[in-house]
Amino acid sequence: MNQYESIIIVNPNVDEAGLKALEEKFTGLINENGKVESVENMGKKKLAYEIKKQSEGTYLLFNFEAKTDSIKELERVYRITDEVMKFIVVKK
Repeated sequence: MNQYESIIIVNPNVDEAGLKALEEKFTGLINENGKVESVENMGKKKLAYEIKKQSEGTYLLFNFEAKTDSIKELERVYRITDEVMKFIVVKK
């Protein structure tokens, strides 16, 4: 299994309960084929440019290890989740 880091930018209109639900959803998905080491809510930050007519976003950082083939599924779920504005998954 490889080490990965993923940052997602969530719509700033999502409340704390919604953020917790998203965190649990993605943690559960990662844990199916790997292991989450840490999740950090980095808070709201101003974006360099507008994304989906938003000038701010809430950043969530996931550090995890997973099998290579499970990353495609994780990215697919990121894409179809309406609250996620941008994401990136990087192999460490």
